[in-house]
Amino acid sequence: MRILFMGTPDFAVASLKRLVEDGHEVCGVFTQPDKPKNRGHKLAFSPVKEYSLTQELPVYQPLKMRDGEAMSIVEELSPELIVVAAYGKILPEDILNFPKYGSINVHSSLLPKYRGAAPINWAILDGEAETGVSIMYMAKELDVGDVILQKTTAIGEDEDALALTTRLAELGAEALSETVTALQNGTASRMPQDESKQTYASMLSKEMSPIDWSRSARAIDCQVRGLIPWPCASTILAGQRFKVYRTAPGHETDKAPGTVLTAGKAGIEVACGDGKSLFITELQAEGGKRMAAAAYLLGHPIQI
Repeated sequence: MRILFMGTPDFAVASLKRLVEDGHEVCGVFTQPDKPKNRGHKLAFSPVKEYSLTQELPVYQPLKMRDGEAMSIVEELSPELIVVAAYGKILPEDILNFPKYGSINVHSSLLPKYRGAAPINWAILDGEAETGVSIMYMAKELDVGDVILQKTTAIGEDEDALALTTRLAELGAEALSETVTALQNGTASRMPQDESKQTYASMLSKEMSPIDWSRSARAIDCQVRGLIPWPCASTILAGQRFKVYRTAPGHETDKAPGTVLTAGKAGIEVACGDGKSLFITELQAEGGKRMAAAAYLLGHPIQI
C-alpha cells in the first residue's frame, strides 16, 4: 500500500520500521521541525527523521498544517493511507479525509481511556494493572475516532514509563501491521468509542514532581515510575533535593510520613502515609549524576 507516515519520537520509529519491513511503499514522512539541543543549540533531527534518512525516505517538516503547504504535499504524494504515530501536530480534516483508506493513528492506550498527550505515563501514575495500544480512524476531535484494533499488555510491577513506552512501541507496530493488512483485505472492523468511559491524559508538568510522603507507598512508587524520563519525581531529604528514579517496598512503620528511617546498602528508607515505607534505591542529587542510593550514601552519609 502507498502510505504517508507522520511521527516524531522513538515511539513512532517502530511503526514506521514495520511498514518498511512489511514492504509497503512509504511515499513520504512528516515529522516535527529540527530543534536546538543541548548547550551548543545544534539542530537535532527527530528519531523518525534519523531512521527515515537511513531508508532514503522523503522527509517533510512543515511548520504549520493549515496554511496550504502541508495539503499540497499530501496531494502531490497521493497516499492511499495516512498513518500517524505521536506526530505532535493536529491534522486538518482535508488532510485526514484525502487518502482512499483514510487516516489512522497508533495510540498508546486502550481507548477510550487515556486520550491525550501522555497516556503511558498516566496509566502508571494511576496504578493501572494493564494498558495497551489502539489503532483508530482519525477524526476532527482528539483521539475520538472509531477503533479498528486493540492489543492489551500487563504493566510490570517495577516497569517505568520509559520501559513501557519501548514495549508499547513494538506492540503498536504489530497492531499497525495487522490493521493495514485488514484494510487491504476489506476486513477491518470499526468500533465506536464508548464516551461514558473516556478519560483524559493531560500533559506532564514539573508541578507533578514533588513527592507527598503522606500518600501511600504504592501511590508514590507509581509517581516515581510514571514520571520517568521527565519531569521525574523529586524530594528533599536532609536538606538536599533529589530526583528519585527508583524505589522498592519497605516495611510497616508508625513513624510520621517523610521520616528517614534507615540509610544504607538497601537505599534510603522513608515513611509513607499508609503505615508503610519505601526505599529510594536510585536517585540524583542536584548537580550530580544519577546513581544507586547506596553509592551516593558512601560519600554523603545521612544521619538518622
